[in-house]
Amino acid sequence: MSVPKTLLANIEEFLSYESGVRGLSPHTVAGYRQDLYKLTNFLGEDCAIESVTKEDLRYCVGMLTSQGTAASSVNRFIAACRSLFAYCYRFQYIKNNPALEVKTVKQPQYLPKFMTASEIDALCAQPEVKELLWKERDKALFELLYSSGCRVSEVAGLTLDDLSSDLKRAIVHGKGGKDRQVFFEEDTRNALREYFPQRALRIPKERDVKALFINHVGRPLTPRGIRYIIARYSGVEGTNRPVSPHAFRHTFATSMVAKGADVRFVQEMLGHSSISTTQRYTHIGREQLIDIYNRAHPHGGNTEKAGITEKNPLVENKQEKEYELSRNSQYDSNCSEKGR
Repeated sequence: MSVPKTLLANIEEFLSYESGVRGLSPHTVAGYRQDLYKLTNFLGEDCAIESVTKEDLRYCVGMLTSQGTAASSVNRFIAACRSLFAYCYRFQYIKNNPALEVKTVKQPQYLPKFMTASEIDALCAQPEVKELLWKERDKALFELLYSSGCRVSEVAGLTLDDLSSDLKRAIVHGKGGKDRQVFFEEDTRNALREYFPQRALRIPKERDVKALFINHVGRPLTPRGIRYIIARYSGVEGTNRPVSPHAFRHTFATSMVAKGADVRFVQEMLGHSSISTTQRYTHIGREQLIDIYNRAHPHGGNTEKAGITEKNPLVENKQEKEYELSRNSQYDSNCSEKGR
């Protein structure tokens, strides 16, 4: 087999390796392709891979920055370049890895956008209040998203076989081919039980559909379809507070951390490979504590605004249920037994 020489040839081989050998998702491979094609736009498709220098890569970074590309997108480009050249170095297509000396750019730290207790309750109630699309399915979908903290792609990939018989847990297939166990509280289980009979009516007898969530014609619901459903109920027809599917995930994590769940436990629930990704939710918890302190302290003031009263120190809502679920011993033991 001849060694590929051009930049484009190496990129195509690398993408095939990431997809076929490493088993990365089509979405991830598409992201790599989008970023690495920028490299060919700047340096040329026929550029010899061994001729690329760190100065060339820094030039590409400078061009992206001058074009107004967001810092996060620039850093994703750098990460894609690092992966490509690490691959080429590993298989001895190049003698030195120029990407090792290219530093990422500084980017602002944004806290994840999440919903308050009243906002998540209102959104989960919308399917029954508005009945815009499919009441039973949409109610079950919203409850499951909030109860499990799953990514939208993971929810779209759930099948009936992934659920436990008592509907208390499920196995989800996450990023990088990693499976993990997630759990459902009572509202989710009840919503699923109401949805299943309606689901069965939508599927033709001659078709065997394993997907948990389906569309009106009995085909598996896609991530794009889930985004559309959420957009309808959170838009002007519903709560008029537009959110993305990921807001459910952020709200789940924020709720768990704010109510005292260990960050390692939350990391396991979210399927994060790095603890640093999960730790950003601890910043939200600290911000809330500071805000409550400032409003509740005798010199600062207003204990009523801080949500502190003598008769009712805690407000019961869905987040309280999540906290109780995290404290349940069976819940913890199931998590530790799963492994990765």
